[in-house]
Amino acid sequence: MVKQPYTNLVIEYASPQDLNDSVDVPFALHNNSFVPKWIKKVLQAQELYPIDDPKRFYGFGSQESQKADAVNRINNCIDVINSHQQIVERKLTTVTDQDTLNYLHHIFEVYHGLLDNQTHEFYISAPQQVKTALADLNLLVHRCESVSRGAYPRHVTTWFGLPKIDQLDDSDYRYFTDNYRFGTVYLNYVEIGKTLEDLAQDNDQYIADEAFKPFRHYSADFNVRFYNILPLKHQYKQKQMFHYYQQHRGFFDNLGLSQGHNYLLPGSIPLATIINPRDFEQIESRLYVKSVTFE
Repeated sequence: MVKQPYTNLVIEYASPQDLNDSVDVPFALHNNSFVPKWIKKVLQAQELYPIDDPKRFYGFGSQESQKADAVNRINNCIDVINSHQQIVERKLTTVTDQDTLNYLHHIFEVYHGLLDNQTHEFYISAPQQVKTALADLNLLVHRCESVSRGAYPRHVTTWFGLPKIDQLDDSDYRYFTDNYRFGTVYLNYVEIGKTLEDLAQDNDQYIADEAFKPFRHYSADFNVRFYNILPLKHQYKQKQMFHYYQQHRGFFDNLGLSQGHNYLLPGSIPLATIINPRDFEQIESRLYVKSVTFE
């Protein structure tokens, strides 16, 4: 058992139209050796930065409205980027066009740069709104992928300004799981690139070798998933990863990553679980994270 000063994570959800219409939803913190390290990062982030996008929710609303919104957002983002210099040669017509999404993610990797490595001339010379659009391009690619893969309800809470300097210990990987459970809070992936899990799902023909980024760094960022992954979907994903690894075994062997290595594990670390699942009924109409506290 791990001694920690807090028992619960409390997320205050509010209506975007009326922030006074809010509800506190408690999540029981998991009692493992990683959770205190994550709590420390959240408290540090809160001293320095506001939440980046309190309305970063996925999987709520009709499928059609989500599809249309995702396509519209990413194409508007491309217009902002191209207003500085025409570097994006394709637009998206449907969220199921994974090849174009892979292409757009590659644009982000090249022109934005990987984690804490923004050195491309385009990025350096771009005005702030274009730099923001480049960062948003990554998020919007993942929004489109989320919608196309079933639009399972979740939300993501981040503090991008917090430097990503902390790395997981080898012992932390024992908590990793991709068997996602309803109402569970998970550590968010903060690398810029793709894991083995991502590569296997995306069948990415554009990604550069250096953009393979195992889940190593962590920050305060987290996501909350409001669904249970279906057993057949979970099994299919495991098979995808196995076959992708076998097809690219030379690449992973050169990195010293045998199958089953910590850096190839799918999923993330669960941090807390909703105490009363019926609170989800209150969250559905309050898609805005107003505050995050511990008690």
